[in-house]
Order: sequence, then structure tokens, then C-alpha cells
Amino acid sequence: MSQPLDPYPSPHPPAPSTSEQRNWAMAAHLGSFVAAWMALGLLAPLLVMLTKGDESAYIRRHSVESLNFQLSVLIYSIAGTFVAFVLAIVTFGLGLLVIIPLVAVFGLAYVVLVIFGSVKASRGEDFRYPLTLRLVT
Repeated sequence: MSQPLDPYPSPHPPAPSTSEQRNWAMAAHLGSFVAAWMALGLLAPLLVMLTKGDESAYIRRHSVESLNFQLSVLIYSIAGTFVAFVLAIVTFGLGLLVIIPLVAVFGLAYVVLVIFGSVKASRGEDFRYPLTLRLVT
């Protein structure tokens, strides 16, 4: 029988009690690499949230955080692609000198942040992604 989630969680919730909870929380972050190449990185945290989120507030916090980050990355990528396309056309291709390094930095930041969130989850710590739209609560 699953326990209901606390509607007023403490600012410093206790660490998870089992390694299984830490593993599921970590899967919410690392699982996004599996389908990220198809812009579906949000599937893993969504599946973890739907299947295990009711069992543990810790797993739910990490899966919601990862899901919000993946949704934010998708939105930023779509907007960035549109801006890059317009910039490349307006500058007759010279804008690619700016666009290509920005895409590389964005991709590297994505990988580093997902790994960092996974490490925090495996240690039993909470993690908040920077510049994330909080669309799912």
C-alpha cells in the first residue's frame, strides 16, 4: 500500500531509506540519455514518475525535476533552432560561426547537468537544475 505524498514537505527532507529509491531517482535522470537523441528525453523521467512516484516522495521529486528539465531543454531547443535558422538566413550563413559553438556548449551543459543530477540522486541528495521551467509539480 503506497503512502500519500506530503503536501507540505520540509525544506530539508530526509535522505531516502533504501538504495532502491536512490536507484530509481538516478534512473529518472540517466534514463533521459536513452531517448534524448530523438528529442524524447522526457520519457524516462515521465515513466519513473508514473510508475514509482507514488511509492516515494524522493523518487517523485527527482523524476519531476528531471521531467521539468527535459521539457525545458525541448522548448529551448525548438526556440533555438528557429532563431538559428533565421539568423543563418539573415546573415547569409555567417551566423553559423556563432550558432555552432553555442550548440556545442548547450549540448555539453546538458550532459554535465544530467550526470550531476544522477550523482546527486545516487548519493541521496536533492538537486535542482538551473534555468528550468517548473511546468510539472
